[in-house]
Amino acid sequence: MPTLQQPKTALREDPTRPAALLMREVTKTYDGAVTALDRVSLQVPRGSFLAVMGPSGSGKSTLLHCAAGLDSPTGGEVYIGGTAIGPLNETKRTMLRRDRIGFVFQSYNLLPSLTVEENITLPLRLSGASADRRWLGELVKRAGLGRMLRLRPGDLSAGEQQRAAIARALAGRPEVVFADEPTGALGPEAADEVLGLLRELVDEFAQTVVMVTHDPNAAAHAHATAVMAGGRIDRYFARPTAAELARSLVRQGAP
Repeated sequence: MPTLQQPKTALREDPTRPAALLMREVTKTYDGAVTALDRVSLQVPRGSFLAVMGPSGSGKSTLLHCAAGLDSPTGGEVYIGGTAIGPLNETKRTMLRRDRIGFVFQSYNLLPSLTVEENITLPLRLSGASADRRWLGELVKRAGLGRMLRLRPGDLSAGEQQRAAIARALAGRPEVVFADEPTGALGPEAADEVLGLLRELVDEFAQTVVMVTHDPNAAAHAHATAVMAGGRIDRYFARPTAAELARSLVRQGAP
């Protein structure tokens, strides 16, 4: 099974501890005919930033859903920090997503009736976990939200809302954060700020991020990129440039 080759300056997998995400021969079919994932194997070391890129229909969104326990694969195994998702019942799977996985979506998914601070701390309140005020303060500082905590999401720009969503996803220090097209609704400047924040949190605090994107410029912020085609991982890139990734899509015939 191929393992992503991280740059020498990146945090590497500790052989005495399990990977943040491990997928073994994962297959997903619909109606017994359409194969969205075809025996995908993937290992994401702790403290790394992986982008999953590909054209529409390549399987990248299905990979994220299966990896995060939002959908069940037809075959194969998925592990989060050494815990197999497959054998878990729905209650335990929900608890795993709540306690050990963070999510960042294109549409932010902030609750408009809550303040920014209440949105960030909502997952902790729902789980009954104690808030690490030092860590939350660091997140707020890194996200540039210090003066916005009492505002509501509607008072923030799109980029500020996404930074708040990232802080919320990381509030409980999850095993891995899954980001689904996190810059898809942002302009170039706001997108760079959001991607820079994700990379900073990975590099400085050993968080693990798996980001699905169709944008080569976004994927180039990651340590490595897996390019998908036809439900399989077609190529791996370590420290790719946006130009390299764009050429890989052209080679696949993507628009």
